[in-house]
Amino acid sequence: MPKLAVHGGAGVHSKNSEAEVKAALRLACTQALSTCGEPSALNLVENAILALEDSPLLNAGYGANLTLDGTVECDAAIMDGCTRDFGSVGAVSGVKNPIRLARAILEHARVPDALGRIPPLTLVSEGAHAFGRLPKTPRAQSQWNTWKARLDGVDAGPVDDMQVLQDTVGAVAWDLSSGTIASGVSSGGILLKYPGRVGEAAVFGAGCWAQEGMACGVSGAGEYIIKASLARSIGQALEQGTDLDVHAILQRVLVEDFWKPSRSLTNPDPSAGVLLLTTEENQDGSPVGRLWCAFTTPSMAIAFVSSESAHPKALILRRPKELESRPNDQPRVFITGFSI
Repeated sequence: MPKLAVHGGAGVHSKNSEAEVKAALRLACTQALSTCGEPSALNLVENAILALEDSPLLNAGYGANLTLDGTVECDAAIMDGCTRDFGSVGAVSGVKNPIRLARAILEHARVPDALGRIPPLTLVSEGAHAFGRLPKTPRAQSQWNTWKARLDGVDAGPVDDMQVLQDTVGAVAWDLSSGTIASGVSSGGILLKYPGRVGEAAVFGAGCWAQEGMACGVSGAGEYIIKASLARSIGQALEQGTDLDVHAILQRVLVEDFWKPSRSLTNPDPSAGVLLLTTEENQDGSPVGRLWCAFTTPSMAIAFVSSESAHPKALILRRPKELESRPNDQPRVFITGFSI
């Protein structure tokens, strides 16, 4: 059966909302498996992210954070690991499912142009308005009211504990029957972002990457992730040889390529989370997948469907106390893996 994993972002996940977030991630896995149609990793990724975008709990599509002006602008991308075809959208205003548009851009690039024009990797803003606007959710509007008042120096009262800090969602998939592998991400961006801001979820090599033997999705501090080309950096590191220590590679890339270069007085502990699916062969030659999750934040929400069961498993992974207690001037990267 296909192997699929999704994430709801790396950040701070409230225990009050843990059950609801897990349910949303499990639903994304279930819906992707039941609606993927023709077997392919791209279809699995697209349909999983469609479900994540439809959830009001997650910062993508319908649940997207609002900009400084109180509007909705989303980013999304999808990538085929076999062909390395890629499509993305950035700062799309109110599109309910931006991952659909990203997939359409990827597919458009596969059709030869009559005039030999180079097809786009990314479309932004006005170019996607024909796909329809999306109303703001009550949760997103409430959070915007609170934090905009604080930005303006007004005491807005206590902060709602329900997922105040949210991040990019994503999916990775490997379909054994078709031999395909893919990844994708979708995001409403940071709360109170400047209108027109494009995050890592729309940028080639930053928010997602897929190639032979691996697919990954990234969330976190978009500007720093873009500078590090974080998703592609992981892919390049994994291409450097055989019998690689994936745990050591993730640690090195997150610390040396991302965390250290991104640190500053205003950002002493840069945030990033990685969901990575790697493929390999058992000693008997049978295919096996390994799911890795690595993050510099207090927690990360994931779900996956293993090869042993069609019932998705959802987890809110949290850094252990020994890592959490380290000072901000030391990297606090937590890495774990699962057979899938």
